[in-house]
Amino acid sequence: MFWTPPKMLPRDESIEGKFKSLLSGDILGAKVAQQSVIIAIGTAIGISSGIFLLFLVLRPFNTIVYAPRLRHADDKHRPPPMGKSLFAWYRPVFKTNEDAFVHMIGLDATIFLRFARMCRNMFIVLAIVGCAIVIPVNITKTMEFTHKAGFDNASAIVLMTPKNLFGDIFWAFVAVAYLFNIIVCAFLWWTYRAVHRLRRNFLQGADYQNSLHSRTLMITDVNKNYRSDHGLVEITDSLKTTPEVPRASVGRNVKDIPDLIDEHEKAVMQLETVLAKYLKDPTQLPATRPLCTPSKKDPEYTDKKQKVDAIDYLTARIQRLEGQVKEARETVDKRNAMPYGFASYETIESAHSVAYAARHKHPKGTTVRLAPRPKDVIWKNLLLDSKTRRWRRLVNRLWITLLTLLYFIPNALIAIFLSKLTNLGLVWNAFDRELKTNPRFWAVVQGLLAPALTSLFYYLLPIIFRHLSMKAGDVTKTSRERHVTAQLYNFFVFNNLLIFSLFSAVFGMVSLIVKLARDEHLPFMTIIRAIDPFDKVMQTLCDVSPFWVTWLVQRNLGAAIDLSQAANLAWGSFSRKFLNPTPRELIKRTAPPPFDYASYYNYFLFYSTVALCFAPLQPITLVVVAFYFTMDSWMKKYLLMYVFVTKNESGGLFWRVLFNRMLVGTMLSNGIIALMCLARGYAAKWTMLGAMIPLPLGLLAFKFYCKSAFDDSIKYYTKGDLAKGAESATPINKESRRRDRVAVRFGHPALYQKLTVPMVHEKSKHLLAEVYRGRLDGDLGDTAAFSDVYTMKRMSKEHPGKPAAPTGPFEFVAEDNMDFENFKNRPEFSDEHGGEGSVYGGTTIGRPDTPASAFGDDGRGRSTSRDSARTLSDEPGMTYPAGYHQTPSNLREYSPSPAPLSRNESNTTPYETTTQANLLSSAAPMGRQPLSAYTPYSPDRDGHQDYFQK
Repeated sequence: MFWTPPKMLPRDESIEGKFKSLLSGDILGAKVAQQSVIIAIGTAIGISSGIFLLFLVLRPFNTIVYAPRLRHADDKHRPPPMGKSLFAWYRPVFKTNEDAFVHMIGLDATIFLRFARMCRNMFIVLAIVGCAIVIPVNITKTMEFTHKAGFDNASAIVLMTPKNLFGDIFWAFVAVAYLFNIIVCAFLWWTYRAVHRLRRNFLQGADYQNSLHSRTLMITDVNKNYRSDHGLVEITDSLKTTPEVPRASVGRNVKDIPDLIDEHEKAVMQLETVLAKYLKDPTQLPATRPLCTPSKKDPEYTDKKQKVDAIDYLTARIQRLEGQVKEARETVDKRNAMPYGFASYETIESAHSVAYAARHKHPKGTTVRLAPRPKDVIWKNLLLDSKTRRWRRLVNRLWITLLTLLYFIPNALIAIFLSKLTNLGLVWNAFDRELKTNPRFWAVVQGLLAPALTSLFYYLLPIIFRHLSMKAGDVTKTSRERHVTAQLYNFFVFNNLLIFSLFSAVFGMVSLIVKLARDEHLPFMTIIRAIDPFDKVMQTLCDVSPFWVTWLVQRNLGAAIDLSQAANLAWGSFSRKFLNPTPRELIKRTAPPPFDYASYYNYFLFYSTVALCFAPLQPITLVVVAFYFTMDSWMKKYLLMYVFVTKNESGGLFWRVLFNRMLVGTMLSNGIIALMCLARGYAAKWTMLGAMIPLPLGLLAFKFYCKSAFDDSIKYYTKGDLAKGAESATPINKESRRRDRVAVRFGHPALYQKLTVPMVHEKSKHLLAEVYRGRLDGDLGDTAAFSDVYTMKRMSKEHPGKPAAPTGPFEFVAEDNMDFENFKNRPEFSDEHGGEGSVYGGTTIGRPDTPASAFGDDGRGRSTSRDSARTLSDEPGMTYPAGYHQTPSNLREYSPSPAPLSRNESNTTPYETTTQANLLSSAAPMGRQPLSAYTPYSPDRDGHQDYFQK
């Protein structure tokens, strides 16, 4: 089995001698690579241990950073309490089971931990199998070759690679490929079953069963002929007839209200920043007032370069924008319907059976799918038609391609020079002498600098891809995150495994050809014929493998830094001392940060792909990755239990992206082994390649088996047999379901969200009369804090039931009140840190402070659904204040009856009942009713008392 040199190389003894000379000259590079791996491992272990000790010391005394979920979550979502001892976190983290995780941190976070645990167990098994087979084969056969070739001083990093293996020995790697495929598929199948079980339990759980979005369909690309409530029901009926009539609500034209709200938000943030800096020291104001340039979108100023008083300008602009929003909201009605809408059923079985029937169909040119949570919708992309969306997706792919090509330059420089500094010595003689003089120092540079720069380049990629996915027309934030995960993975694999590694091979071949032609004056074509490109690629992959070992080792350092929350600690301390954070920024810093699933999943997938691809080339990559997942699986468990929250819950829909990418990584690993067989298998190479053909076919068959066995029941509660939908014993309140307001819950946020009020530190309250030159006797309730379109007056905290004293268009926050705990039920804060109050005790399916439904509200001004955070009485007696805008009755659309009629109970068409179709039928202050019928709420923290209950 020992290799005999192939026939074509010895024909030119001078070229063969030069190859051997170059091989011996590469000993320096191998030693540098070996030292860089040792230094990287030692550095990562040392720094990670220090960071972990720092975490142990700081955790008990800083719950704001290390346990914000423990401080703010309600009883249902609160993690187990921890003591003050150094290892008090150990028991709750390691003893909490998976079923508890679903209720505590959500299904997305639970599946993330399940995936991390799968990777840990899978790579432990792969490391045992791979190292037990590959390392002995590589070492024994490489030592035989180097001894006969006269290179007995080969380094350990070279001995563990197949760089010097030839012939039939590669049958061992074919066997390893089969073992790896079986192991990966076994773990994926086992996890697929677990995800299926978790998802089915989620669909049958009380939260999902009682939510509105679970039994609502989203309909997009609606033709003009069907843009009405009646038209939407016709579309759903064309798919499948259900026992009850769905409630439908077509989208409304909100005009430029979202843009106005965005401009208002920017102006408020800018004013807060200006005031925080100007009023930093209330005892001594700066000599000059702050200046700014007018907004480019402000028509009040023609000269955009002039300097104006920042406080006066921004407060005036905020008030102008508030007036424009108020005026625009009063003109919105249903006469100009949009090409999307929502249809809600009384039962989940009906909604899911219709959605299942709509798969791969486009009834009347539309797209019908299960509705996401309202907060998950990207509203501006619902307006896009299918043609525009296809065009934008094409442009998005072109941008990603361009970004990949532009990244080629820095990636090539890192691949050629930083990952192997001896390449730089080939073209720079002075550096070559320096490298030989100080090999230990440059080993440190190679072990640390190249991976660090690679990680730095990738830091901004998720932000770029999110922006591109938004432009491409994604209709939900969770689908955007799934696409970002896939795009990041494709980018990483292409640029690192193809461009990074193969470009290094191309450079090695070119430098070899130039060196032989220049120094030995050999004919160019003779050199070309003597070089086997497949063999050179394999050698290059072996040479570059130490870089990936050092890079993977450094990721253990990144996991420790995540656990320490060093960035949050450092930034919080620095900004408080040297910057001028606004009260809003200080409040948000005490909130649980959102977890970036796209980035973390991409890292997990990429580490797995690198390990699978380089396992036959450098088996210790399996050990490094197994150690990484072992450490990070429990680190991420702590972070998801006590620190991070899921910003937009998808219900575990990330799994298919992960499953498919793991199969891609396994296929690439098979491709690397096939390349090795093609390069060094010689006489048996075609037999080896033929023996590997079943591997990709088996992976494809496994994918389609899992898809047919699990995917439909993971996505749909029922596939059409309504009898199967009775699996859950969750009690359903059908009476409250009849009062659901689809137009409210799935109405555009621009129609109901409150406009942000500038926050000012309370210590500066007495200075506003001097600083702010506008009116200080304004009514905040009418101008600065819209709820729906109008709101009631701001109430006093000190005197419940009485209007608060005039304070101007500002909200004052005391120093001891700047905590997320006091603001977690306000959407402007909770939407970024858990969403709709679901983690903090609020409901995830209702919308407080919303206008009434376009139907079924009986003329009252607000939703009476049980899902609302605050409700009104169903008794009659409401009256509407002046200024209430209503669409003339002859212009109103028809929609289904407020209480869905069973198709078997009545012969009357549900469309004969007219409704108050104006979305802003509640766009007025709350109607008046004798207060004797109500008991007022206690005023909240801000002194608001806008709602009453029975």
